[in-house]
Amino acid sequence: MTFAHDLRYSYEDYLRALADSEIKLEYCAGVIYAMAGGTIAHAMIGATAVQLLKNALGGRCVVLTSDAKVRVETSDFAGFPDVSVVCGEILTSSIDEHAITNPTVLVEVTSRSTENYDRGEKLAHYQALSSLCAVLFVSHQERRVTVVERAAGKWTTREVREGERVRLAEPEVDFAVDELYAGIALEAR
Repeated sequence: MTFAHDLRYSYEDYLRALADSEIKLEYCAGVIYAMAGGTIAHAMIGATAVQLLKNALGGRCVVLTSDAKVRVETSDFAGFPDVSVVCGEILTSSIDEHAITNPTVLVEVTSRSTENYDRGEKLAHYQALSSLCAVLFVSHQERRVTVVERAAGKWTTREVREGERVRLAEPEVDFAVDELYAGIALEAR
């Protein structure tokens, strides 16, 4: 399925294309993007992130897989983060009942083809969500998690590496980077 990036599609066009698609599609202000399939390591990291977050949150929040679509109403964006966490009631978009609008934490496992997009344009959309407290970028090349966290209305970024722990203030989360990557062979640089 190919989409012309010089054409503008409505959100309804996007939903129809998504319903007919065998791959995930993301939407940004009239442009539809086909998302590349991930590697086995990517899938393993995503699954482990779900497990670690569920354990760390102890049922205080709902942890969702990459099948959960996130919609940012203010920038007309819809995408599929690798993991989404919602603390409190799950709210959905008024124009897309299958898209959550109030994630608390989002996780993106990077890949060669999407890392710049994830850390740039996609992050900017996510940061427009008033409910969002943190975005975790999990590296596909080294045992490293970039934590982008909102505190006192400002976004900060820090790197957490092998032998260290990922700690979030809101919601309270604590897990070891080594646990996230246990038994997973990473891509060669």
